[in-house]
Amino acid sequence: MPATIELNGRRYRKPARPTVVICVDGCDPEYIECGIADGIFPTIGAFRERGYLGIADAVMPTFTNPNNVSIVTGAPPSVHGIAGNYFLERQTGCEIMMTDERLMRSETILALMARAGVSTAAITAKDKLRRLLGRNLDGICFSSECAGPEIEAMVGRGKPDMYSADLSLFVLDAGIKLLERGEAELLYLSLSDYVQHTHAPGAPEADAFNRAIDDRVRYLTELGALVGLVADHGMNDKALPGGEPNVIFLEDELSKRFGPKAVRVICPITDPFVRHHGALGSFVRVYARNVADVPSLIAASAALPGVALVLDATAAAERFELPLDREADFVVLGDDNTAIGASRAEHDLSGLAGHRLRSHGGLGEQRVPFILSRPLTSEYRHIAATRSLRNFDIFDFALNGVE
Repeated sequence: MPATIELNGRRYRKPARPTVVICVDGCDPEYIECGIADGIFPTIGAFRERGYLGIADAVMPTFTNPNNVSIVTGAPPSVHGIAGNYFLERQTGCEIMMTDERLMRSETILALMARAGVSTAAITAKDKLRRLLGRNLDGICFSSECAGPEIEAMVGRGKPDMYSADLSLFVLDAGIKLLERGEAELLYLSLSDYVQHTHAPGAPEADAFNRAIDDRVRYLTELGALVGLVADHGMNDKALPGGEPNVIFLEDELSKRFGPKAVRVICPITDPFVRHHGALGSFVRVYARNVADVPSLIAASAALPGVALVLDATAAAERFELPLDREADFVVLGDDNTAIGASRAEHDLSGLAGHRLRSHGGLGEQRVPFILSRPLTSEYRHIAATRSLRNFDIFDFALNGVE
């Protein structure tokens, strides 16, 4: 068997020790900074001295699917093809959840490692990711959302509720069990952002969740594993001072000026797991009924308060490394504190009762933690010091760049 694999222009060594990469969904750097200062992260905080603790950029849009697939392919969406959780297929006019591995245009590091003889596992909180992460993977792949009786028996408790912190902790506990049993050398563990959508840094619920993560990371290192932690996106408050969601319903706004059905707005944050964010993020794709209207529609969108950026398809694909053939006529991004929806009637916000809207998708949620439990080699210290890291560099660093 070869000692390395190659994918998307990178070479990855087989793991020299058990290696666990964790995607802490929605982990804004503020959770790490506050948690270290407040003693919530004693293990992860210690990595600043005996490992590596830095910041990287997630891919745009800052949603779950494009970022998780980028992490496991080591490449941006222009390479692997997954540009959102949800998209409109122009050829058919159908709106489709991007959960089908046939939409992917790249192999994964996980699949190639398994093919090269490395026992490999991918465990995700949300089942929507399972098929994408498990593409061609001859190894272990399951979600805590749909854990079967054998997984429940291994972990020692029943599968968690979708809207709970335990949906993520179950993933970590399952990974620990696989490591204890010697059933995996390389693990990718992808968590849920339920807690981050509902609780800000420093809130008691967020602190309790982060303490639990830190405890499990400590135990993984005690088992001899190298641990890498990264996130798919950050998180920002997107509510008005009184607590109401701060939302631009873009389809409604453009219909007032250009007439009903002048545009179709697609919210790529949409997935089956929307109670905590109402399918509201800070990045939407807009399809015009008449292409000739696009310049005027772009200008009208850009003039709305709370809009940070509007780009046509070509500019969006170039700037954000997105697949042009899956792009809309134009994209609209909200600022750090503004969410953008389609029409008001399409968004059920009842699940937000009692909570401020916290969400992601835009440039304000692009910065994420990039953490390793062991020190970097001199070569990789130089890389980290001289260029901007991306969250999808994490497997390169974990497999090639630690002492």
